[in-house]
Amino acid sequence: MKRQSSFLNLLKGHWQLIAITTLVFLLWNTPAVVPLKILIVFLHELSHAVTIILTGGSVESFSISPQQGGLVIGRGGNRFLSLSAGYLGSLLLGMGLLIIALRTRADRAVLAGFGGVMSLVAVLYIRNLFALVFCIGVGSVMIATAWYLRHEVSDLVLRVIGLTSVIYVPFDIFDDTIRRSGIRSDAFMLAEEFGGTTMMWGGVWLVLSTLAIYLCLRHCLGPDSNLHFGRPAR
Repeated sequence: MKRQSSFLNLLKGHWQLIAITTLVFLLWNTPAVVPLKILIVFLHELSHAVTIILTGGSVESFSISPQQGGLVIGRGGNRFLSLSAGYLGSLLLGMGLLIIALRTRADRAVLAGFGGVMSLVAVLYIRNLFALVFCIGVGSVMIATAWYLRHEVSDLVLRVIGLTSVIYVPFDIFDDTIRRSGIRSDAFMLAEEFGGTTMMWGGVWLVLSTLAIYLCLRHCLGPDSNLHFGRPAR
């Protein structure tokens, strides 16, 4: 009886996040989720780029594709950290967006900042048409959403992006480094340059990402994560 009560409390307190997660899973292989997947790829490549810059290098170009691929070309920086940053960095960024949505009142500012970063990256580093249109277009929509619509909308957008990252990154790690260990992934290049195997590095990242997701959900959800619409705008 106690276990049933705990389960009902879980459903009641977090039904919106459960619904979003279920919807993303149901639509995973449909065109509806492709823009979200490309956005997570942007976070992946952004993590590479930021790490290169923070470790003393420079970014020469930045690209994402409609096939959910991406590429950052950099010069200098710490190669080990920059190769490791893609999957884990995009997961941390996604979890950060989710935590901000769940635990703070900074939804509008963060969504507008995210849009600004996408537009800045497009202007500074992107040269191919699809990535340019995608980043400026999505970035502009984010800024407009934060500026003109109620804060609950910005909050919901951050939740959807954050949850999609939590879903996408472990799957992507498994698919790129374990199921298809022969492709030239970040883990493949890490194994080439620093030893070990693609599956070893992928396994390490998979364990770390799973642990990070568990800790995030355990300590950041609270008893009630639902959005309550209709309250006065902040």
